[in-house]
Amino acid sequence: MVRSSAATHVAEHSALIMAPAADVYELIAAVRGWPDVFGPTVHAEVLEETERHQLLRIWAFANGRVRDWTSRRSLDPATRTVTFRQVVTAPPVASMGGEWRIVETADGCRVTLLHDYRATDDDPEALHLIETAVDTNSTAELRALKATAERFADFTQSRFTFSTHQDISGSRRDVFDFLARADAWPSRLPHVARVQLREDEPGVQHLTMDTYSPDGSEHTTSSVRLCFPDRGLIVYKQTTPPPVMTGHTGRWVVESVQDERGVPMVRAISWHTVVLDMDGVRGVLGPNTKLAEADAMVRRSLDANSSATLLRAKQYVEQSR
Repeated sequence: MVRSSAATHVAEHSALIMAPAADVYELIAAVRGWPDVFGPTVHAEVLEETERHQLLRIWAFANGRVRDWTSRRSLDPATRTVTFRQVVTAPPVASMGGEWRIVETADGCRVTLLHDYRATDDDPEALHLIETAVDTNSTAELRALKATAERFADFTQSRFTFSTHQDISGSRRDVFDFLARADAWPSRLPHVARVQLREDEPGVQHLTMDTYSPDGSEHTTSSVRLCFPDRGLIVYKQTTPPPVMTGHTGRWVVESVQDERGVPMVRAISWHTVVLDMDGVRGVLGPNTKLAEADAMVRRSLDANSSATLLRAKQYVEQSR
């Protein structure tokens, strides 16, 4: 439902969720985990945080494009409400704010997501774009929130994070460039068969890639990557994960370290966060596959590809020197 008053427009979306209100509130409050829960959210960073207040920077899809903004949030666990207001907006948004409200019901809770917004210069075309993005994303977020909350125990058990690293003698910039230049990976990485890379705006990469698993099978995945050269950081989210996962996010971190002799080195780290889809796992590996088996298989496959990429990065950078 959308209505307007002067130049301020208001949208309201709601959903009934058959899960404890406390679980739903936890998912909304834990913004660092949003990329694992909400499809539109690519990456979220907490810039400042106290017990009741947060300053956030969020990257998310809006009408097919990745936008970013900075918001302040106030959290009230007693009333299970979270209010938010953008302090740095992305055009054509002039202002944006709203509130999450969670009210207990006999079978769970009702979640209401409110937005108020204004478009730059009150432009009708811009208003239509904002309204479409708010409606599309709110609907998708509530659907994902419901699906995740109603299997909250399974979700927490099937999500895991791990990392692998490689120390390299070279410059941070050279290592970062190797990881950022994914379009060159088919000629540099034996487990990569094909890469299609599109960078419509600096630092935002849309990547489709065919890779080989350790067993020789080939998989196609699509991802969006955010590249931060000055921070030595690349974060990504698979928008088309393999059938054994409901979500896969990760990051490449390139940092300066010293070896045991005090010699400067570069450490490249690959982090993965995976949410397993046990229905998909059992469809691929068999109906009796256990969570621990699926965890080990996915971890082994991702670790093998990350380790191979980091080893090739080490060889490439050190030989280039």
